[in-house]
Amino acid sequence: MEANMSQAMADAEIARPTRPALPFTVWFQLTMLVGAYNIALRADGTVNRFFFSFGDWKTRASARPDALGVRSADVTVDKSRGLWARVFSPAADQAGSPLPVIVYTHGGGFALLSPASRPLDGMCRRFCRELGAVVVSVNYRLAPEHRCPAAYDDGVEVLRHLSATGLPEDLGVSVDLSRCFLVGDSAGGNIAHHVVQRWVSPSNSIRLAGIILLQPYFGGEERTDAELRLEGVARVVNMQRSDWSWRAFLPEGASRDHPAAHVTDENAELPEEFPPAMVVVGGFDSLQDWQRRYAGVLQRKGKSVQLLEFPEAIHAFYMFPELPDARKLVKEMKEFIQSNKSNL
Repeated sequence: MEANMSQAMADAEIARPTRPALPFTVWFQLTMLVGAYNIALRADGTVNRFFFSFGDWKTRASARPDALGVRSADVTVDKSRGLWARVFSPAADQAGSPLPVIVYTHGGGFALLSPASRPLDGMCRRFCRELGAVVVSVNYRLAPEHRCPAAYDDGVEVLRHLSATGLPEDLGVSVDLSRCFLVGDSAGGNIAHHVVQRWVSPSNSIRLAGIILLQPYFGGEERTDAELRLEGVARVVNMQRSDWSWRAFLPEGASRDHPAAHVTDENAELPEEFPPAMVVVGGFDSLQDWQRRYAGVLQRKGKSVQLLEFPEAIHAFYMFPELPDARKLVKEMKEFIQSNKSNL
């Protein structure tokens, strides 16, 4: 086994690509983020949240529209478990017909970040403005303090809350909560998939028109070609950090072949009502092989799926509007939403 792994690593070394050039601002932010990750994630499986808080700059919600014409408000879902969401909406004078609703779950290896984290707050504001949607960003409970399935439960609870309570009355825009889209990036993409599995049913008043997974976080015990080839090249996700995240998130003693992680083979359970999906893959993301396998499973099981590839994209490229691929992605997302919001 060790000999096979060594040979695989040697082969990957030969094929190891050169990192794509990045604007300085993006390079700097990624360097600071990865550095904070490396220090905050302890070897014993815990998180130094005090240290990470120095690098995780927060943005307050504000009822006053920003430069994009977007305002935000924090909504408590379940105070007992610290479950809340940040709602982003366009200014009332920009509203016309009812807007689609996006329920968004963020990445961070299941263990870090929140809707108030500056990069995520900024991204949701751009989604709100450029997609013409109300965005509900979920503050789910984090690992390792809250292991799987806590984050999945929180995602479902937010949908229940929206179904029972709706959005704030002072939102100032019209929405149709009978149809909404789930969007998740990285670990949030994993969460979004499992929330869909638990939620979809004809009896639920909130109908899911589609799911958009931005470089979703799936895995397994196998080391894929991309994981080996991009080790030391991929800027955000590598095998060490990925293994740490799975150990922190999955139930104690579970392997990476646990159904929460390994949603990439024929054993994956998909409900009849699973909505149309868009799966976004980056060529410099070590998770790309798992993401393609996931899209393949959806297709073989008869689900509508669009696989969108960005060959030069790093993991989390969508967080940086300076990158051309990030702007292209928003256009593709808008087309997906427009083409699926009337399919229910």
